Amino acid sequence: MKNAKKCKFWCKAWFWIIVVIVMLIILLITSSPKSFQNVALIHIDNLILTKPSQDIMPYSATYSNDVVKLIEDVSKNKNIKAIIFEINSPGGSAVASSEIAEAIKKLKKEKLTVAVIREQGTSGAYWVASSCDYIVAHPLSITGSIGVTASYLEISGLLERFNITYENLTTGKYKDVMSPFRELTNEEREMILKKLGLIHETFVKEVAKNRNLSEKQVEELANGMFYLGIEAKNLDLVDALGTKEDAIDYIKKKLGIEVNIKEYKKPKSFLERLSEIQSQANFWLGRGIGASLVDKNLVSSLNSIGPRT
Repeated sequence: MKNAKKCKFWCKAWFWIIVVIVMLIILLITSSPKSFQNVALIHIDNLILTKPSQDIMPYSATYSNDVVKLIEDVSKNKNIKAIIFEINSPGGSAVASSEIAEAIKKLKKEKLTVAVIREQGTSGAYWVASSCDYIVAHPLSITGSIGVTASYLEISGLLERFNITYENLTTGKYKDVMSPFRELTNEEREMILKKLGLIHETFVKEVAKNRNLSEKQVEELANGMFYLGIEAKNLDLVDALGTKEDAIDYIKKKLGIEVNIKEYKKPKSFLERLSEIQSQANFWLGRGIGASLVDKNLVSSLNSIGPRT
């Protein structure tokens, strides 16, 4: 009986000794220098939109709601001293780009923010990059493209050719403006261009303020033209040429710290992963080295749901 009690006592004792040892090991591992991740990394890829599309196969895109939430999470982490936004995007929705840019401007009051433009960071994606403290761009990347588009396909001539009638059953004079089934009137065209001009004006003002440039300087560049990284550096649109490693070196020197990166990202759904596989298949079917230039044009042609930057 005594031996049984003694055995039970030592079994419990060894159990708790093992538990304590395991906890100490975990504590030592998590307390190692590498565990103190002090630089956040957020990716901004593909189109920049406010929310997922309702299509069966949604776009592979960056959504402003997700990025703003990640930025808020970074802001709450006191160990994070800087954040890198790695950008590979042709732009997208003016509203989504503005939402991300505003969140970054709030964040940089307390943490260093650095944008890294890889293959492309144009239009709304450049708006996002310009809101950071420092921009590093690959010499052969394309950036800039400061402008606004709301182009769409108009097929009224096709309907007429096939004797198809468009019945406009709407209330309000302008309710079906930009319908693909009829031509714009001169008045409507002028009205829409005026609204796009207001968005363009906001875009120019924000870039000028973010980059410490005059509005006149930015307006001269705001003709929709994109620039290679090496050109953008000479135009003061970016601060340095290089890669993410150069951004890390900048953070090291600026803050005097050893950099340990923590990646912040939203878990991807099955459809998002499937969309990525489809995109990769398209690449190997011949898009190749000119993919970034083609994508830029596709964004303008195929994604005309609201003004794009």
